[in-house]
Amino acid sequence: MIRLLLRVLGQQYASPLRRAVALMVAAAVLEGISYALVLPVLRGLLGPTPDSAWPWIAVFAGTVVAYAVLRYVADLTGFRVGAALLRGTYRRLGDHLTALPIGWFTPSRVGEVSVLAGRGVLQAMSAVAHLLGPLISATLTPATVAVVITFVDWRIGVAAIVAAPLIGAVHVWTERSTAAGDTERIAREQEATARVVEFLHAQPVLRAGDRNAERFEILDRSLRDLETASRRTTLRTIPGAIALTTIVQTAFVCTMVLAVHVALSGDLRVPDVLAVLLLATLGADPLLSLNEIGGRIRGARTVLIGIDDVLETRPLPVAPCPRTPVRHDLELNAVTLRAGGRTIIDDLSLTVPDGHRLALVGPSGAGKSTILKLLARFSDVDGGAVHIGGTDLRDIDPVTLMAQFSIVFQDVYLFDGTIEQNIHLARPDATHAEVRAAATAAQLDDVIERLPDGWSTVVGEGGAFLSGGERQRVSIARALLKNAPVVLLDEVTSALDPLSDAAVHHGIDRLCNGRTVVMAAHRVHSVRDADQIAFIDHGHVVEQGTHAELMLLNGRYAEYWAMSDPIDV
Repeated sequence: MIRLLLRVLGQQYASPLRRAVALMVAAAVLEGISYALVLPVLRGLLGPTPDSAWPWIAVFAGTVVAYAVLRYVADLTGFRVGAALLRGTYRRLGDHLTALPIGWFTPSRVGEVSVLAGRGVLQAMSAVAHLLGPLISATLTPATVAVVITFVDWRIGVAAIVAAPLIGAVHVWTERSTAAGDTERIAREQEATARVVEFLHAQPVLRAGDRNAERFEILDRSLRDLETASRRTTLRTIPGAIALTTIVQTAFVCTMVLAVHVALSGDLRVPDVLAVLLLATLGADPLLSLNEIGGRIRGARTVLIGIDDVLETRPLPVAPCPRTPVRHDLELNAVTLRAGGRTIIDDLSLTVPDGHRLALVGPSGAGKSTILKLLARFSDVDGGAVHIGGTDLRDIDPVTLMAQFSIVFQDVYLFDGTIEQNIHLARPDATHAEVRAAATAAQLDDVIERLPDGWSTVVGEGGAFLSGGERQRVSIARALLKNAPVVLLDEVTSALDPLSDAAVHHGIDRLCNGRTVVMAAHRVHSVRDADQIAFIDHGHVVEQGTHAELMLLNGRYAEYWAMSDPIDV
């Protein structure tokens, strides 16, 4: 657990963590010593001179006070280290996630990271603050008691110590038998959570189509799977719990029987017998809590393993001597990309001269959006190379590379702030006037006038209080404010009404003016004026040319054009 924590967080946390563990160890041993002092106290009280017990009572009281102070300091240190580890985990996880390629963030991974970064991190770090101390006490305090009993009578001490390897073996066996169940339960829990969110988000559609019962069955099935997995995990822990309790209770009974036997043989005095029985009781009680603590520790370890897996994901490599492109022409040279065991882009080559516009057209799933992501280096290619200004993207510093692009996607995410704050994200050093000018160029003035508080209106999480077209205009305003030399547009008008479509296209025209542009589109009317059009299918360039040239070919593009909605023509 400690090694895993330090691997996740780094060695800079080793000293405070080890200091906390040392304090907890000292507190646990001191607790056992305070129990051991019962022996001389009883010998004095039950001996011929009871007054001789007072010095030992004073020592006992002082030890208990010292233990209480040390326990307080150890627990406080554990809480502080836990809080520091929590901050460190969030900081390291956040820094690492910002360095990972954007293509890594698939929906399933986003859900997994959301669970890990939310409840998971809190669960793992609470192990240091709340579980590490009790775990150390539950093992070292009984061990200290067993050592003390050995000094009273070695035979009774050996009987108590024999239980230690058996308890360790049961603990290891329980961990191994429940590991697979824990993994399955966490996977089912994530699936059930996703289904609950899906069910809630889909309520308008489900109610309109009277499909709630059908979707509820899917949710109900995932919850039943979670229940089954949880039951399996619980059943797998029961044998370990029973075995642990049996071993501890058996050792306790054997210790008592042996103590009585030794006492009856005259080798042990009455005060010593009472002390041994009391110490055995005090030592057995913490051991019985090991099963519960172990289960919670296993849960924390599972989370740490998940975090460690994320942190082990390597970011895109950075060139040791980065270069800065001086031109803004784009080239994909024999590019190949594979994912999920299949080839998505296959030996594809395209060229976009500086200041020209390339439109990507083709059916859904053809690879258009993937091409845009490769141009922005959301992931690295498996074959070939992508260049900007003649420079391989892999030879450009990531910050310098992203400064070359303004990207407008179909799905726009806005933060829960004002429109001005959301636009400002593109260039934090922009002046108020520059932000307003970008908003005007993106046709946002009429939107702002309709909002109840104008520029100060909060748009809600994800831009929930704005329509799709309004969110697109905010996204275009961001891109205008950034003023990057290359623009990537991904299906930005495919789901807009005609009025919003016209407003967004006006903003796009302003955005694209004088820049190198690559756009993916469904509506062919939006690509008719492009300098070059490439028809993409199954990761290949099927046809390429101007609109007029492709229409003369009477091939796939002409067929696509003929099937377009009249509004597109």
